[in-house]
Amino acid sequence: MKIEKNKVVSLLYQLNEDSLNGTLIEAVDESRPFAFLFGNGNLIPGFENNIANLTAGDAFGFEVKPEDGYGMYEEANIADLPIDIFMRDGKVDTEILKVGNIIPLQDDKGHVFQGMVKHIGLEKVNIDFNHPLAGKTLYFSGKIIEVRDASEEELAHGHVHGAHGHQH
Repeated sequence: MKIEKNKVVSLLYQLNEDSLNGTLIEAVDESRPFAFLFGNGNLIPGFENNIANLTAGDAFGFEVKPEDGYGMYEEANIADLPIDIFMRDGKVDTEILKVGNIIPLQDDKGHVFQGMVKHIGLEKVNIDFNHPLAGKTLYFSGKIIEVRDASEEELAHGHVHGAHGHQH
């Protein structure tokens, strides 16, 4: 069975920066394969485009440029926020507010997003809202383990259920 829209795919992969020999970013092995519903916009386009039409047992290796991955790094996605929004009971929350921490934030419309703390000043906190992999060329290598039809429930929910998928 080929990988196409609304198929459940299970695979193993290794993600490196720039090339197969680049810095290892993430690896998924046989102990817990990555399972997902293909073609529903849950993955970066460069990944889905490169595994489309593969079948169980196929190996893969491909590069994904930033524009087909997590986008270009944008200086406009860095902002200075007032330090008082990070206060609890009149004190700065030092458990959350640490340089390098990725923290959840919410805008005035209720949208939740994450940013990385770059600098903490006396009045402002510098936050980077770029995805950590923005601007990076990615190299994926791996193997397709299984391709199957999605259940009606998986299609309705937009994600995989059961082994290595979402549990309710």
